[in-house]
Amino acid sequence: MMMCCVLFAAQAASAADSPPAKPAMATTTQAGKSVQPSRDPQQQVGDIDSVVAVVNDDVITRYELDDRIHDVVRQLLRQNTPLPPMDVLQKQILERMITDMLQRQYAKETGVRVDDSQLDQAITRIAQQNKFPSLAAFRAKLEADGVNYKKFREEIRSEIISTRLRKREVESKITISDKEVDDYLANKARLGSEGEEFHLAHILVVVPEQASAEKIQVARKRAEQALARINAGADFAQVAASVSDAKDALKGGDLGWRSGDTIPPLFMDQLQKMKPGGTSALLRSSSGFHILKLLGKRSANAPVVITQTHVRHILIKTSEIMPDAEARKRIMEIKQRIEAGADFAEQARRYSQDGSAQQGGDLGWISPGETVPEFEAEMNKLKPGQMGVVQSQFGWHLIQVLARRNADVSEKQKREQARIAIGTFKSDELFQDWLRQLRDRAFIEYHLGPNK
Repeated sequence: MMMCCVLFAAQAASAADSPPAKPAMATTTQAGKSVQPSRDPQQQVGDIDSVVAVVNDDVITRYELDDRIHDVVRQLLRQNTPLPPMDVLQKQILERMITDMLQRQYAKETGVRVDDSQLDQAITRIAQQNKFPSLAAFRAKLEADGVNYKKFREEIRSEIISTRLRKREVESKITISDKEVDDYLANKARLGSEGEEFHLAHILVVVPEQASAEKIQVARKRAEQALARINAGADFAQVAASVSDAKDALKGGDLGWRSGDTIPPLFMDQLQKMKPGGTSALLRSSSGFHILKLLGKRSANAPVVITQTHVRHILIKTSEIMPDAEARKRIMEIKQRIEAGADFAEQARRYSQDGSAQQGGDLGWISPGETVPEFEAEMNKLKPGQMGVVQSQFGWHLIQVLARRNADVSEKQKREQARIAIGTFKSDELFQDWLRQLRDRAFIEYHLGPNK
C-alpha cells in the first residue's frame, strides 16, 4: 500500500436522510419513548423569534426554517420541479434541519471540527473543480445567483463535518472481502447488467430500526399512496419532494447516472424488467420502502484505457516551525543538489517527510485522480526525466516523472467499482441506522404552527 500523504481515495456515498416527518406538536421523544417536556423552550429564546423545534439544548426558530424553505423553493423552481404542498415541504425541511443539528451537536461533543483554514481550502477546491480562476470569482458568481456566501460557507462546513462523522462512525468499521467482490460481480454477470448505465430517480420511505408491525404498515401505506399518485399521472419529482425521506428528495429524487456495478441487486432485478420512463413496483429493503423510476439507459462497455505516470517525490511539510518560505527554500536547495549530480532517491530518504521516503520517494504508477489536484497538475506537465516543484496542502513537493504508459484498467476498475458499490450499500444502511440511534437518544420537541 502506498504511504504517500498526497494520495487519497474518494468513496462516493449517498447518505440517507431523516426519518418520516412527524405530525405538528408531536410528543417529545427521548430514547424512543414518549416523555413530557421538561422546560418551556420559549424561556430559552425570549421574544426574539418563535421556536419551531427544540433539539436537546438548541432550538430551531421560525426565521431559520422560513429562510431554509426560501432557499429550497428557489432551488426547486430553478430545476423546474413542481412544488409539493407547503405544509409537507415545511415538515420535510424541518426534519432535515433537526438531523443536521443533531450531527453538529454530536460533532462538537466528540471533537470533530472544521476550522476556517480547512474550510477555505475546501471551498477553493470546489472553485477549481468548477473551473473558476479564483476564489473571488467563484464568490462573485454565487452572490450574482442570489446565494448568501456566509450561509454557503456554513453549509459546506456542515457537509464536511457530516462526511467526517460518517467516515469515523460508519465507514471506518466496514470490511469488504475478496469473496464479496467475486460474488457481487458474478451476480452482475448473471443479471446481464455489465457495461450498462442507468439514470435513476428514487423515493425512499424509511422504516425505523426494530419498528413495530403497526409502524411498518404505516410506512407501507405511505409508500403505496405515493406509488398510486405516480401511477395516476402525478409528477415523480413532485411526489419525491413531498414524500421521500432520502437526502436527494428535494432534487426530485434524481440519482443521476449510475453504472450497473453501483446499483443494489434488489434494484437491478427490477430495472432489468423496466423500460425508460417506467416506474417500479414497491420494493422493500432493510432501510424501508423504495420506488424507482428509470429515466434513461445507455451502454458503457468500452475498454477503460488511462495514462499512468511512474513518479517519485520529496516532500517538505509546512508548519509553525517550518514557514512556507523556508519550506520552499529547502525544496529548491534539494532540487539544485540533484541537478548538480546528487541521487534523487538518497535525497528523498534523507529529507522527505512523506511515508514514501524509505522507498526513495517512489510512488509507483499513479492513475488520474489518485493525488491532490496541485500535485497531479504539475506531474502532468513534466516529461519523463524532468523535475518540477509545486505546493499543495501538505507542503512543498519536488516531483520527478520516471515514465508513462497507457494501461487498460477495465478489470481492475470493475473490481474497484464493485468494492465501492458494496461499501456504499453497507455505509448507507449503517449510517441511516446511526442517524436513527442519534435521534432516539435526543430530546426533540416540535412547536410547528401555521406559517406566518
